[in-house]
Amino acid sequence: MTDLQEVTVEDLKHLVSERAIQGETVLLNMGPQHPSTHGVLRLLLELDGEIVVNCIPDIGFLHTGIEKNMEARNYQQAEVMTDRLDYLNTVGNNLAYSLAVEKLIELDVPARAQAIRVILTELQRIASHLVWLATAALDVAAMSTFLYCFREREQILNMLELCSGQRMMTTYIRPGGLWRDVPVEFETAVRNFIKIFPKRIDQYEALLTRNPLFLDRTLGIGKISGADALNLGMTGPSLRASGVYWDLRKARPYSGYEQYQFAVPTRSEGDVYARYLVRIEELRQSLKIVEQALNKLPLGPVRSNNHKFVPPPRSEIGVSMEALIHHFKLWTEGFNAPKGAVYSAVESPRGELGVYLESDGGPKPYRVHWRTPSFDNLQAMPLMSKGVLVADLVAIIGSVDIVLGDVDR
Repeated sequence: MTDLQEVTVEDLKHLVSERAIQGETVLLNMGPQHPSTHGVLRLLLELDGEIVVNCIPDIGFLHTGIEKNMEARNYQQAEVMTDRLDYLNTVGNNLAYSLAVEKLIELDVPARAQAIRVILTELQRIASHLVWLATAALDVAAMSTFLYCFREREQILNMLELCSGQRMMTTYIRPGGLWRDVPVEFETAVRNFIKIFPKRIDQYEALLTRNPLFLDRTLGIGKISGADALNLGMTGPSLRASGVYWDLRKARPYSGYEQYQFAVPTRSEGDVYARYLVRIEELRQSLKIVEQALNKLPLGPVRSNNHKFVPPPRSEIGVSMEALIHHFKLWTEGFNAPKGAVYSAVESPRGELGVYLESDGGPKPYRVHWRTPSFDNLQAMPLMSKGVLVADLVAIIGSVDIVLGDVDR
Protein backbone atom coordinates (compact mmCIF):
# COMPACT_ATOMS: atom_id res chain seq x y z
CA MET A 1 0.00 0.00 0.00
CA THR A 2 1.30 3.49 -0.82
CA ASP A 3 -0.36 6.83 -0.09
CA LEU A 4 -3.79 6.78 1.53
CA GLN A 5 -5.17 8.93 -1.30
CA GLU A 6 -4.27 6.20 -3.82
CA VAL A 7 -6.22 3.50 -1.96
CA THR A 8 -9.64 2.76 -3.45
CA VAL A 9 -12.80 1.95 -1.52
CA GLU A 10 -12.53 -1.65 -2.74
CA ASP A 11 -9.03 -1.87 -1.26
CA LEU A 12 -10.24 -0.54 2.07
CA LYS A 13 -13.05 -3.08 2.30
CA HIS A 14 -10.43 -5.81 2.74
CA LEU A 15 -8.57 -3.86 5.42
CA VAL A 16 -10.94 -1.89 7.61
CA SER A 17 -14.47 -2.21 8.95
CA GLU A 18 -17.67 -1.15 7.21
CA ARG A 19 -17.89 1.72 9.68
CA ALA A 20 -14.74 3.24 8.16
CA ILE A 21 -16.23 3.04 4.66
CA GLN A 22 -19.32 4.85 5.93
CA GLY A 23 -17.18 7.51 7.58
CA GLU A 24 -18.15 6.59 11.15
CA THR A 25 -14.53 5.93 12.17
CA VAL A 26 -11.33 7.78 11.37
CA LEU A 27 -8.40 6.45 9.35
CA LEU A 28 -5.06 7.75 10.62
CA ASN A 29 -1.47 7.16 9.50
CA MET A 30 0.98 6.49 12.33
CA GLY A 31 4.36 6.70 10.65
CA PRO A 32 6.39 5.93 8.73
CA GLN A 33 8.35 8.71 10.45
CA HIS A 34 6.69 8.68 13.86
CA PRO A 35 9.46 8.74 16.50
CA SER A 36 7.84 6.01 18.59
CA THR A 37 7.55 3.28 15.97
CA HIS A 38 10.98 1.70 16.52
CA GLY A 39 12.08 2.11 12.93
CA VAL A 40 10.61 2.98 9.57
CA LEU A 41 7.15 1.46 10.00
CA ARG A 42 3.72 2.70 8.94
CA LEU A 43 0.63 1.74 10.89
CA LEU A 44 -2.73 2.43 9.28
CA LEU A 45 -5.07 2.95 12.23
CA GLU A 46 -8.84 2.88 12.25
CA LEU A 47 -9.99 4.85 15.28
CA ASP A 48 -13.26 5.34 17.08
CA GLY A 49 -12.33 8.40 19.09
CA GLU A 50 -9.13 7.29 20.86
CA ILE A 51 -9.97 3.58 20.67
CA VAL A 52 -8.14 1.45 18.09
CA VAL A 53 -10.68 -0.45 15.99
CA ASN A 54 -8.10 -1.81 13.57
CA CYS A 55 -4.32 -1.61 13.14
CA ILE A 56 -2.70 -2.54 9.82
CA PRO A 57 1.12 -2.66 9.69
CA ASP A 58 2.60 -1.49 6.39
CA ILE A 59 6.21 -2.59 5.94
CA GLY A 60 8.89 -2.44 3.26
CA PHE A 61 10.23 1.08 3.78
CA LEU A 62 13.61 -0.32 4.86
CA HIS A 63 13.92 -3.09 2.25
CA THR A 64 17.58 -3.52 1.21
CA GLY A 65 17.49 -6.69 -0.88
CA ILE A 66 20.01 -8.39 1.39
CA GLU A 67 18.99 -11.92 0.38
CA LYS A 68 19.56 -11.32 -3.34
CA ASN A 69 22.76 -9.41 -2.63
CA MET A 70 24.05 -12.39 -0.64
CA GLU A 71 23.31 -14.66 -3.60
CA ALA A 72 25.56 -12.48 -5.78
CA ARG A 73 28.60 -13.09 -3.56
CA ASN A 74 30.54 -16.11 -2.40
CA TYR A 75 29.81 -17.69 0.97
CA GLN A 76 32.50 -15.76 2.84
CA GLN A 77 31.69 -12.36 1.32
CA ALA A 78 27.97 -12.82 1.94
CA GLU A 79 28.42 -13.08 5.69
CA VAL A 80 29.25 -9.38 6.01
CA MET A 81 25.63 -8.58 5.13
CA THR A 82 24.25 -10.65 8.00
CA ASP A 83 25.35 -7.92 10.43
CA ARG A 84 22.96 -5.52 8.70
CA LEU A 85 19.78 -7.55 9.26
CA ASP A 86 19.06 -7.19 12.97
CA TYR A 87 21.57 -4.57 14.05
CA LEU A 88 20.95 -5.45 17.73
CA ASN A 89 21.91 -9.10 17.19
CA THR A 90 24.88 -8.96 14.86
CA VAL A 91 26.80 -11.77 16.58
CA GLY A 92 23.68 -13.94 16.56
CA ASN A 93 23.16 -13.26 12.86
CA ASN A 94 26.76 -14.32 12.18
CA LEU A 95 26.16 -17.51 14.18
CA ALA A 96 22.95 -18.43 12.34
CA TYR A 97 24.61 -18.01 8.95
CA SER A 98 27.81 -19.80 9.98
CA LEU A 99 25.85 -22.78 11.33
CA ALA A 100 23.98 -23.05 8.02
CA VAL A 101 27.21 -22.98 5.98
CA GLU A 102 28.83 -25.51 8.33
CA LYS A 103 25.81 -27.79 7.94
CA LEU A 104 25.93 -27.44 4.16
CA ILE A 105 29.63 -28.28 3.80
CA GLU A 106 29.86 -30.56 6.89
CA LEU A 107 32.50 -28.44 8.60
CA ASP A 108 33.70 -29.07 12.16
CA VAL A 109 34.08 -26.33 14.80
CA PRO A 110 36.64 -26.57 17.65
CA ALA A 111 35.35 -26.74 21.24
CA ARG A 112 36.95 -23.44 22.24
CA ALA A 113 35.23 -21.64 19.37
CA GLN A 114 31.89 -23.19 20.39
CA ALA A 115 32.23 -21.87 23.95
CA ILE A 116 33.28 -18.38 22.83
CA ARG A 117 30.33 -18.31 20.42
CA VAL A 118 27.97 -19.00 23.32
CA ILE A 119 29.56 -16.31 25.50
CA LEU A 120 29.34 -13.66 22.80
CA THR A 121 25.82 -14.49 21.61
CA GLU A 122 24.52 -14.37 25.19
CA LEU A 123 26.29 -11.07 25.81
CA GLN A 124 24.68 -9.85 22.59
CA ARG A 125 21.29 -11.06 23.86
CA ILE A 126 21.79 -9.04 27.04
CA ALA A 127 22.81 -5.96 25.03
CA SER A 128 19.74 -6.34 22.81
CA HIS A 129 17.41 -6.70 25.78
CA LEU A 130 18.98 -3.61 27.33
CA VAL A 131 18.18 -1.57 24.22
CA TRP A 132 14.65 -2.98 24.28
CA LEU A 133 14.20 -2.15 27.99
CA ALA A 134 15.64 1.34 27.54
CA THR A 135 13.46 2.27 24.56
CA ALA A 136 10.29 0.49 25.71
CA ALA A 137 10.50 2.30 29.06
CA LEU A 138 11.17 5.59 27.27
CA ASP A 139 8.03 5.03 25.19
CA VAL A 140 5.98 5.20 28.40
CA ALA A 141 7.99 8.19 29.71
CA ALA A 142 10.49 6.39 31.99
CA MET A 143 13.62 8.38 31.12
CA SER A 144 15.97 7.15 33.87
CA THR A 145 15.80 3.53 32.73
CA PHE A 146 17.08 4.54 29.31
CA LEU A 147 20.24 6.05 30.79
CA TYR A 148 20.87 3.12 33.14
CA CYS A 149 20.50 0.45 30.42
CA PHE A 150 22.83 2.15 27.96
CA ARG A 151 25.47 2.33 30.68
CA GLU A 152 25.71 -1.49 30.78
CA ARG A 153 25.23 -1.91 27.03
CA GLU A 154 28.31 0.21 26.52
CA GLN A 155 30.37 -2.32 28.46
CA ILE A 156 29.20 -5.15 26.20
CA LEU A 157 29.94 -3.16 23.04
CA ASN A 158 33.44 -2.53 24.41
CA MET A 159 33.89 -6.29 24.80
CA LEU A 160 32.76 -6.89 21.22
CA GLU A 161 35.21 -4.25 20.06
CA LEU A 162 37.94 -5.93 22.10
CA CYS A 163 37.39 -9.18 20.17
CA SER A 164 36.56 -7.97 16.67
CA GLY A 165 37.67 -4.36 16.39
CA GLN A 166 34.03 -3.34 15.85
CA ARG A 167 31.37 -2.33 18.36
CA MET A 168 28.39 -3.55 16.34
CA MET A 169 29.07 -4.94 12.84
CA THR A 170 31.53 -7.56 14.04
CA THR A 171 31.52 -10.42 11.46
CA TYR A 172 33.46 -12.19 14.20
CA ILE A 173 31.83 -15.63 14.12
CA ARG A 174 32.71 -17.26 10.79
CA PRO A 175 32.13 -20.67 9.16
CA GLY A 176 34.48 -23.10 10.86
CA GLY A 177 34.96 -21.06 14.03
CA LEU A 178 35.96 -17.47 14.72
CA TRP A 179 37.94 -14.74 12.98
CA ARG A 180 40.60 -15.01 15.70
CA ASP A 181 40.93 -15.96 19.36
CA VAL A 182 39.76 -13.56 22.06
CA PRO A 183 42.50 -11.32 23.54
CA VAL A 184 43.92 -11.95 27.01
CA GLU A 185 41.93 -9.02 28.47
CA PHE A 186 38.62 -10.57 27.41
CA GLU A 187 38.10 -12.92 30.37
CA THR A 188 38.75 -10.17 32.93
CA ALA A 189 36.31 -7.84 31.16
CA VAL A 190 33.57 -10.50 31.12
CA ARG A 191 34.11 -11.46 34.77
CA ASN A 192 33.91 -7.81 35.83
CA PHE A 193 30.60 -7.55 33.98
CA ILE A 194 29.29 -10.75 35.59
CA LYS A 195 30.15 -9.30 38.99
CA ILE A 196 28.28 -6.00 38.62
CA PHE A 197 25.34 -6.88 36.37
CA PRO A 198 22.99 -8.67 38.85
CA LYS A 199 22.76 -5.51 40.96
CA ARG A 200 22.17 -3.45 37.84
CA ILE A 201 19.17 -5.64 36.95
CA ASP A 202 17.87 -4.98 40.46
CA GLN A 203 18.17 -1.27 39.72
CA TYR A 204 16.06 -1.60 36.58
CA GLU A 205 13.42 -3.50 38.52
CA ALA A 206 13.44 -0.95 41.33
CA LEU A 207 12.56 1.70 38.74
CA LEU A 208 9.81 -0.24 36.94
CA THR A 209 8.54 -3.55 38.31
CA ARG A 210 6.35 -2.13 41.09
CA ASN A 211 6.07 1.38 39.72
CA PRO A 212 2.31 2.21 39.74
CA LEU A 213 2.57 4.35 36.60
CA PHE A 214 4.42 1.61 34.71
CA LEU A 215 1.90 -0.99 35.91
CA ASP A 216 -0.97 1.20 34.74
CA ARG A 217 0.57 1.42 31.24
CA THR A 218 1.40 -2.30 30.89
CA LEU A 219 -0.92 -4.56 32.93
CA GLY A 220 -3.65 -6.08 30.78
CA ILE A 221 -2.53 -4.12 27.70
CA GLY A 222 -1.85 -5.82 24.36
CA LYS A 223 -2.92 -9.29 25.44
CA ILE A 224 -2.53 -12.31 23.19
CA SER A 225 -3.15 -15.97 24.02
CA GLY A 226 -0.64 -18.74 23.51
CA ALA A 227 -2.84 -20.37 20.83
CA ASP A 228 -3.16 -17.12 18.88
CA ALA A 229 0.58 -16.44 19.21
CA LEU A 230 1.39 -19.88 17.81
CA ASN A 231 -1.09 -19.47 14.95
CA LEU A 232 0.61 -16.22 13.98
CA GLY A 233 4.08 -17.79 14.04
CA MET A 234 5.32 -15.77 17.00
CA THR A 235 8.51 -16.91 18.73
CA GLY A 236 10.89 -15.67 21.40
CA PRO A 237 9.98 -13.76 24.58
CA SER A 238 6.70 -12.57 23.06
CA LEU A 239 5.57 -16.19 22.66
CA ARG A 240 6.91 -17.32 26.04
CA ALA A 241 5.07 -14.43 27.75
CA SER A 242 1.84 -16.04 26.48
CA GLY A 243 2.59 -19.30 28.27
CA VAL A 244 4.30 -21.30 25.50
CA TYR A 245 7.53 -23.00 26.59
CA TRP A 246 9.63 -22.87 23.42
CA ASP A 247 13.28 -21.93 23.16
CA LEU A 248 15.54 -23.36 20.45
CA ARG A 249 18.48 -23.44 22.85
CA LYS A 250 16.54 -26.12 24.76
CA ALA A 251 14.37 -27.66 22.03
CA ARG A 252 17.10 -27.99 19.38
CA PRO A 253 20.42 -27.20 21.06
CA TYR A 254 23.27 -25.84 18.93
CA SER A 255 26.84 -24.70 19.68
CA GLY A 256 26.93 -26.84 22.83
CA TYR A 257 23.96 -25.26 24.62
CA GLU A 258 22.94 -28.68 25.91
CA GLN A 259 25.84 -28.59 28.41
CA TYR A 260 24.68 -25.40 30.14
CA GLN A 261 22.12 -25.16 32.93
CA PHE A 262 19.54 -22.39 32.51
CA ALA A 263 15.81 -21.84 32.81
CA VAL A 264 13.40 -20.69 30.12
CA PRO A 265 11.21 -17.96 31.67
CA THR A 266 7.52 -18.03 30.79
CA ARG A 267 4.40 -16.14 31.85
CA SER A 268 0.75 -16.84 31.20
CA GLU A 269 -0.75 -13.34 31.03
CA GLY A 270 0.36 -12.48 27.48
CA ASP A 271 0.30 -8.72 28.04
CA VAL A 272 2.92 -5.94 27.86
CA TYR A 273 3.88 -6.47 31.51
CA ALA A 274 4.38 -10.22 31.02
CA ARG A 275 6.69 -9.59 28.08
CA TYR A 276 8.66 -7.20 30.31
CA LEU A 277 8.99 -9.78 33.12
CA VAL A 278 10.11 -12.53 30.75
CA ARG A 279 12.92 -10.41 29.30
CA ILE A 280 14.05 -9.22 32.74
CA GLU A 281 14.44 -12.85 33.83
CA GLU A 282 16.20 -13.68 30.54
CA LEU A 283 18.86 -11.12 31.46
CA ARG A 284 19.66 -13.18 34.56
CA GLN A 285 19.58 -16.50 32.73
CA SER A 286 21.88 -15.26 29.95
CA LEU A 287 24.35 -14.11 32.58
CA LYS A 288 24.33 -17.63 34.09
CA ILE A 289 25.12 -19.13 30.69
CA VAL A 290 27.99 -16.68 30.14
CA GLU A 291 29.51 -17.55 33.51
CA GLN A 292 29.22 -21.32 32.92
CA ALA A 293 30.77 -21.06 29.45
CA LEU A 294 33.61 -18.91 30.76
CA ASN A 295 34.34 -21.38 33.57
CA LYS A 296 34.39 -24.28 31.07
CA LEU A 297 36.31 -22.41 28.38
CA PRO A 298 38.76 -24.99 26.94
CA LEU A 299 42.14 -24.28 25.42
CA GLY A 300 42.85 -25.02 21.77
CA PRO A 301 42.28 -23.63 18.29
CA VAL A 302 39.32 -21.42 17.36
CA ARG A 303 39.16 -22.34 13.65
CA SER A 304 38.79 -25.59 11.79
CA ASN A 305 42.00 -26.84 10.17
CA ASN A 306 40.12 -27.76 6.99
CA HIS A 307 41.83 -25.18 4.77
CA LYS A 308 39.66 -26.13 1.83
CA PHE A 309 36.93 -24.02 3.47
CA VAL A 310 38.67 -22.03 6.23
CA PRO A 311 41.58 -19.61 5.68
CA PRO A 312 44.83 -20.78 7.32
CA PRO A 313 46.30 -18.74 10.21
CA ARG A 314 48.32 -15.71 9.15
CA SER A 315 51.35 -17.17 10.89
CA GLU A 316 51.44 -20.00 8.31
CA ILE A 317 51.23 -17.81 5.20
CA GLY A 318 54.84 -16.65 5.39
CA VAL A 319 56.28 -20.14 5.85
CA SER A 320 53.96 -22.41 3.86
CA MET A 321 53.34 -22.15 0.12
CA GLU A 322 50.29 -24.41 0.48
CA ALA A 323 48.82 -22.07 3.12
CA LEU A 324 49.46 -19.07 0.85
CA ILE A 325 47.68 -20.78 -2.06
CA HIS A 326 44.69 -21.69 0.10
CA HIS A 327 44.51 -18.13 1.44
CA PHE A 328 44.65 -16.62 -2.04
CA LYS A 329 42.06 -18.97 -3.55
CA LEU A 330 39.60 -18.59 -0.66
CA TRP A 331 39.65 -14.79 -0.71
CA THR A 332 39.52 -14.45 -4.49
CA GLU A 333 37.37 -17.39 -5.64
CA GLY A 334 35.76 -18.75 -2.48
CA PHE A 335 34.96 -22.44 -2.17
CA ASN A 336 32.51 -24.69 -3.98
CA ALA A 337 29.79 -26.03 -1.69
CA PRO A 338 28.19 -29.39 -2.52
CA LYS A 339 24.73 -29.33 -4.08
CA GLY A 340 21.91 -29.40 -1.58
CA ALA A 341 19.76 -27.31 0.74
CA VAL A 342 19.87 -26.80 4.51
CA TYR A 343 17.95 -24.88 7.16
CA SER A 344 19.55 -23.81 10.41
CA ALA A 345 18.01 -21.75 13.20
CA VAL A 346 19.10 -20.08 16.42
CA GLU A 347 17.25 -18.38 19.28
CA SER A 348 17.79 -14.68 18.71
CA PRO A 349 16.73 -12.07 21.31
CA ARG A 350 13.47 -11.73 19.34
CA GLY A 351 12.81 -15.41 18.58
CA GLU A 352 13.60 -17.99 15.92
CA LEU A 353 16.16 -16.69 13.44
CA GLY A 354 16.55 -19.21 10.63
CA VAL A 355 18.64 -19.39 7.47
CA TYR A 356 17.71 -21.43 4.39
CA LEU A 357 20.71 -22.02 2.12
CA GLU A 358 20.58 -23.78 -1.24
CA SER A 359 23.70 -24.63 -3.23
CA ASP A 360 24.04 -25.45 -6.92
CA GLY A 361 27.60 -26.68 -6.44
CA GLY A 362 29.29 -23.32 -7.07
CA PRO A 363 31.05 -20.77 -4.85
CA LYS A 364 27.91 -18.63 -4.41
CA PRO A 365 24.67 -19.64 -2.69
CA TYR A 366 21.94 -20.31 -5.24
CA ARG A 367 19.25 -19.23 -2.76
CA VAL A 368 19.40 -17.47 0.60
CA HIS A 369 16.29 -16.90 2.67
CA TRP A 370 16.04 -15.61 6.23
CA ARG A 371 13.23 -16.53 8.60
CA THR A 372 13.32 -13.47 10.84
CA PRO A 373 11.38 -13.31 14.14
CA SER A 374 10.43 -9.62 13.92
CA PHE A 375 8.55 -10.25 10.65
CA ASP A 376 6.34 -12.93 12.21
CA ASN A 377 5.94 -11.21 15.57
CA LEU A 378 4.75 -7.99 13.90
CA GLN A 379 1.75 -9.91 12.50
CA ALA A 380 0.29 -9.95 16.01
CA MET A 381 -0.13 -6.15 16.13
CA PRO A 382 -3.71 -6.09 14.73
CA LEU A 383 -4.87 -8.64 17.30
CA MET A 384 -3.01 -7.16 20.28
CA SER A 385 -4.04 -3.58 19.57
CA LYS A 386 -7.76 -4.07 18.97
CA GLY A 387 -9.77 -2.09 21.52
CA VAL A 388 -6.86 -0.30 23.19
CA LEU A 389 -6.18 3.43 23.37
CA VAL A 390 -3.86 5.04 20.82
CA ALA A 391 -1.52 5.89 23.70
CA ASP A 392 -1.26 2.17 24.55
CA LEU A 393 -0.30 1.30 20.98
CA VAL A 394 3.20 2.66 21.50
CA ALA A 395 3.69 0.47 24.58
CA ILE A 396 2.53 -2.59 22.63
CA ILE A 397 4.95 -1.97 19.76
CA GLY A 398 7.77 -1.57 22.26
CA SER A 399 6.87 -4.80 24.08
CA VAL A 400 7.00 -6.87 20.88
CA ASP A 401 10.59 -5.64 20.33
CA ILE A 402 10.69 -5.45 16.54
CA VAL A 403 13.70 -4.36 14.51
CA LEU A 404 12.70 -3.12 11.07
CA GLY A 405 15.92 -4.33 9.44
CA ASP A 406 14.87 -7.77 10.70
CA VAL A 407 11.39 -7.29 9.16
CA ASP A 408 12.16 -5.84 5.74
CA ARG A 409 15.55 -7.38 4.89
